[in-house]
Amino acid sequence: MPLLATEEYKVRLEVFEGPLDLLLYLIKREEIDIYDIPIERITSQYLEYLSLLKMLDLNIAGEFIVMAATLLMIKSRMLLPVEERPETDDEEEADPRWDLVRQLLEYKKFKDVAGHLQSCELRQLNMFTRGADPELPSEPEAGLGVGEVSLFDLIAALNKVLKNAKTEELGQIFAEQFTVADKIESLLGVVREKQEVSFSLLFGELATRGEVVCTFLALLELIRLHQLGARQSGEFGEIVIFKAEGEPALAPDEDVATANEQQE
Repeated sequence: MPLLATEEYKVRLEVFEGPLDLLLYLIKREEIDIYDIPIERITSQYLEYLSLLKMLDLNIAGEFIVMAATLLMIKSRMLLPVEERPETDDEEEADPRWDLVRQLLEYKKFKDVAGHLQSCELRQLNMFTRGADPELPSEPEAGLGVGEVSLFDLIAALNKVLKNAKTEELGQIFAEQFTVADKIESLLGVVREKQEVSFSLLFGELATRGEVVCTFLALLELIRLHQLGARQSGEFGEIVIFKAEGEPALAPDEDVATANEQQE
């Protein structure tokens, strides 16, 4: 039996955002009051993202599963009549969501501070003291460096494409000939020709779900290798893929060759 399109090439991300990042992303995207989270709605969306992460086989950390269980527990407690909820002297603790809200607020505070320190570091890199030799930029490390576009932005865009993709029949699944390694070469060719292209146009109207997933994994790998970059036209706007500047952390041809060897 031939290998499935995603089996011969595993995309490994050294930098991966966690479950609190995903919750904050969903809260911000849906313009939700963090002090009054509609738990049923946010749980449904979180589980949808979790399903996509599993489908992409991105080495999901156990914390994502724990958070899913926590959200389901809070949801079940919210369904109980107020008089049947555990008694507590603290009015805030009477709300099953409050512990989660505290975690999110604390995490957001440290994340905002980290972002501020990073911006200060970037400004400092552009300043040179008199008589000092400027530091040469170091080679980029392999990682999902997508700048202002987060992994969750990319997965949200993928979800939209998947909903419009054709559903494969059983006979088609085993007849697919494309691989992630092939899609890497294809994406590089498209971007080399057009310089930049919108995310949705990378997949085409007639792409099957299997081909969409295969192309997305290839895109993640090229971003990780700093071959391609991604940016958005405003917050949660259209994602544009472009050729990244600088030398790659690892030549894609080497990964393609490795993938082909594994497939053989």
